[in-house]
Formats: sequence, C-alpha cells, structure tokens
Amino acid sequence: MSADPGIVFGRIPVLECLRARRRPPRRLYILASAARGLDEIVSAAAGVPVEETDRAGLDRLAAGGNHQGVVLRAAPPEVFDLETWLERHPEPDAFAVLLDCVEDPQNFGAVIRSAAAFGAAGVLFGKDRAAPLSPAAVKAAAGGVEHVDLVQVTNLARAVEGMQKAGFWAAALDAGGQKTLWDADLTGRSLVVVGNEGDGIRRLVRDRCDFIVSIPMAGAISSLNASVSAAIALAECRRRRPA
Repeated sequence: MSADPGIVFGRIPVLECLRARRRPPRRLYILASAARGLDEIVSAAAGVPVEETDRAGLDRLAAGGNHQGVVLRAAPPEVFDLETWLERHPEPDAFAVLLDCVEDPQNFGAVIRSAAAFGAAGVLFGKDRAAPLSPAAVKAAAGGVEHVDLVQVTNLARAVEGMQKAGFWAAALDAGGQKTLWDADLTGRSLVVVGNEGDGIRRLVRDRCDFIVSIPMAGAISSLNASVSAAIALAECRRRRPA
C-alpha cells in the first residue's frame, strides 16, 4: 500500500479532507466511469484540479487500497511536537490519548477516528515501534485526521511527564488496574495511555502514569482490541464533560 503521507483514498476520507481544508489539496483523481456518483466530492473540490482516470490508475495511486473510485493528492497531515501542541491546548478540561507502540495501521486509524468523534484534543504517538501515519491509517481514520491534532514524540515516558507538568493526569489502561475506568477522575486535563496490541503498555511508560485503570467486563472474553479500549476511554472522558 502507498507510503506517501499525502495520498488520501476512499470517499469519506477524501470528502472530509476537501471540506476541512486543514491541509492544501493538490489534485483529485476520480474514476471516469463513476464520475456521476462523485458529485458531492467534486463540488467540495472547488478550485482543485480534477483528473478523470481509469481503475488501474487509481489502483496505482492507492497502491492496492480500497479507493472507492477516488484518490486525492494533498499536503501531508500536519504533525505537531509536544511543546507546540500544549501551547495550542490550554483548556482546563482538554483530554487526549497516547499510543504506546501501537503498530497496526488499522488500529492507529481507528483511534484517530474515535478521538475526533469524541472531541479529544490530540492523539500522541511515538517515532519508533509505531504505525506510520500512512494512507492506510488515514483511510481507517475515516476523515478523523482532518479534525484532531496529531502529535509525534520521541520518548513516550518523557511525553507523559511533560503533560503532567502541564496539568494533565495520566491514566494507563491495563486489565490489572487499581480502579475501574468508571471510578477514575477524568474530569480535568486527562491523558489516556493505550498499549501495544500484544504486550500492552511498557513498564517505563506505565510507571510514569498517575494511576492504572481497567475497563469493567463481564463476558467470556477478557481483553479488547487496542482501538476499542481507546474508544471506550475517550467516550468516558467525553461523558464527564459538559455537553
């Protein structure tokens, strides 16, 4: 699949990118035989060069991804450093999610989608042992990349410490948590930390957190996908704030 961070494919991701105009769109490629069904996207692309092409051309641009007849070439998503991001978000009830070595692009994108849906201030991720912000992750985010800040950090443990200094309380999601997510205080500046799909949160990162919380479960399955866990925690953060 394409590694070009400026390639956006799929109808919803492309439409959201064009509507948000958070990053400059450069050229829209549409499937000639499906042009009539793409009226909304073409309308949102006002001022953007539009090129009709065949399916093989779109397949090459999307490198085999499910493009649904449309591919957009745009500027790469903006990625902030921690200091700049903290300056952007002085809100007393800001909340965010930090991903510790989440390597699956579908999970990465799904977390971005949930963060955007629930109004999180940011998604933090590392430079190493982390899924890249690839077109596959952008597709999985279903437009979320255009609506939430993305923050890349070199050292996750230090990032947690830096956020704590800025007034955030860090909650690590772990099945062996000291309290449940429902009992944790997530009303102020809050950071939810989610671990790797197989190994969970690394000890050094977990030890930096203020408390460890678990998601209450009553069924036969005792664990959740990383992106599902993140979505539940982000929804709980949203629930604790005024509508």
